[in-house]
Amino acid sequence: MAGESSTRRPLFGGAISTAFPARFQDVSNIREVPDHQEVVVDPARDESLIFELLDLKGEVEDGGSALWFLRDVANEQDAGDNLVVEHSGTVELAGLRSGEAPAVAGTAIGKLVSKRPVPYPDYPAPCLQSTSS
Repeated sequence: MAGESSTRRPLFGGAISTAFPARFQDVSNIREVPDHQEVVVDPARDESLIFELLDLKGEVEDGGSALWFLRDVANEQDAGDNLVVEHSGTVELAGLRSGEAPAVAGTAIGKLVSKRPVPYPDYPAPCLQSTSS
């Protein structure tokens, strides 16, 4: 995706936005997508981007939450052994708070190949989590 022309697009009804290549199409035009997800695909390249709002997992540190959920997705797709993590990190979201605690966005980007048939078995899977520290 580096070097491609990107377009800024609203997610979750415009609550947040991000930029990604224009070649990606909104999956909700094809099938139902849960309210906590935004999914776009490029069927020509068999690639998907999944943006997901997640609940706090008390037993997982904020810094590892997005990676924990990415691994969970991989395991649900029978691809846990085939997950390659490309990036994982967190950033405090300036101006966004949950009570007195700042909100933290966690990202995890990886590639997985499912062992069972799914519509888009080989995809980068970014996860976005907002939690309070």
